[in-house]
Amino acid sequence: MLEHPIYFCTVILTAVFMDLVIGDPRSIPHPIVWMGRAITFSEPGFRRIFKNQLLAGMVFAFFLIGAAWLLSAALINLFSYIHPLAGLALETVLLFFCLSAGSLEKAALQVDDALLSRGVAGGRGKVSMIVGRDVKHLDESGVIRATVETVAENFVDGFLSPLFFAVIGGVPLAVAYKMVNTLDSMVGYKNDRYILFGRAGARIDDIANYVPARLSVLFISMAAALLPQGARGFKRAGEALTSGISEGHLHKSPNAGFPEAAFAGALAVRLGGGSYYHGTFVDKPLLGSRFPEPGRKSIQMACDLMLLSSFVSILAALMVSIPVRFIIFAS
Repeated sequence: MLEHPIYFCTVILTAVFMDLVIGDPRSIPHPIVWMGRAITFSEPGFRRIFKNQLLAGMVFAFFLIGAAWLLSAALINLFSYIHPLAGLALETVLLFFCLSAGSLEKAALQVDDALLSRGVAGGRGKVSMIVGRDVKHLDESGVIRATVETVAENFVDGFLSPLFFAVIGGVPLAVAYKMVNTLDSMVGYKNDRYILFGRAGARIDDIANYVPARLSVLFISMAAALLPQGARGFKRAGEALTSGISEGHLHKSPNAGFPEAAFAGALAVRLGGGSYYHGTFVDKPLLGSRFPEPGRKSIQMACDLMLLSSFVSILAALMVSIPVRFIIFAS
């Protein structure tokens, strides 16, 4: 059942405010950590029960995703039964834990600070904490490029997709999405261990991010016009839209290329290209190949663009969903 428009706005806006102000709280238990522990704990049992590892991974993924939705929905209903404000508070906190724009900005700026204070070696150390590629081969431009790509891709994974699912299905669906995302990050590898068992989790993640990734091109383009660049902002908005539409599909990932290509156009920098992963060189297409390599200001600009894109996506979510909710509650 859809929430009342005022209730919905309160949950969304408060959770976003908490994310931007508090970021990722390290001192309190985080549901994403619990999801990771549930995945680790459950995996051996599903492997034993189902001899077919493809089937085992499929049942494993659907079980955990369903459990995340069911548990969060049950807790919200229980807290709401105790008192409506308790339910509101729990929904807000759960959605807050699903969002990560604030912590993403903080992590990216730490890379920037490390490059400034300790050079390439310091930048490699910090960027290794937020990317999956090998960092020992990266020069300064490579560190900056990896950081910008991570900010772009995680705008979708860490903000837009949870917001999207909260809008269409409430906070429990956003929590279920985070389980999908966590599954992909833990078992969605194409190695001997997970090529079959992790395939379902990876495919579900691809499907879940399909619409948000493509919507991100529009929101990033609109945000590019708001960057403090004067009249150039509107040109960058057009570049972001053009790059996102024409180059987003070039990436090997079915979704990651769209926000990355849009960021490349908005910031007028070249992203993509080959990188080392687990000791193996993986060639990837260039995005924004007509632009130069990212420079020292690119990380800060990427963070600004990510936050502005988050702001635009919130406005879009409210503008679309509030009238629908008013119509439903008025009927």
